Amino acid sequence: MSEYPRPPERRPRRDRDEAGRARNARPRDGLGRPLPYGAPGVARQPEGVPRTPAQALAEAQRLLDDGMPFHAHEVLEDAWKGRPAAEEPLWRGLAQLAVGITHAARGNATGARSLLRRGAANLGRSAPDARHGVDVEELLRWSERLADGPELATGPPRAADLAPRITARGS
Repeated sequence: MSEYPRPPERRPRRDRDEAGRARNARPRDGLGRPLPYGAPGVARQPEGVPRTPAQALAEAQRLLDDGMPFHAHEVLEDAWKGRPAAEEPLWRGLAQLAVGITHAARGNATGARSLLRRGAANLGRSAPDARHGVDVEELLRWSERLADGPELATGPPRAADLAPRITARGS
């Protein structure tokens, strides 16, 4: 044991909200990857925004089409946390599909396959009367094709190229 006192550790103060929960103020790119402090990033989706199911689905679809599946996942996760428990498999499954696309676009094929399959399993458990126009059967086919297909084996695809249609046309 040393006779000299240890200097205090110099850690940056963590960004916390009013309730003391950690926030990450670090900028992020369009796929949610952290960037160095001070770098220009893509604005994150605000948390806790009350949206109707139709609004959440439309916003998530827009973000997926724009190649921002990480941001779509945040919108879908908000819906999952703000909707009745009976709808959890639907919203959780959709959020997991968005994270699967995020992993694919980041070049993590193993993570993409895992999340796509997990998301599909949750979607398959969703109650038909609580799907809000989501074309679950088509999403199950899409996720299986992507998880088993060549797109994930040939390098990171563009996220926008992977975007599925969440709702049936005309919903």
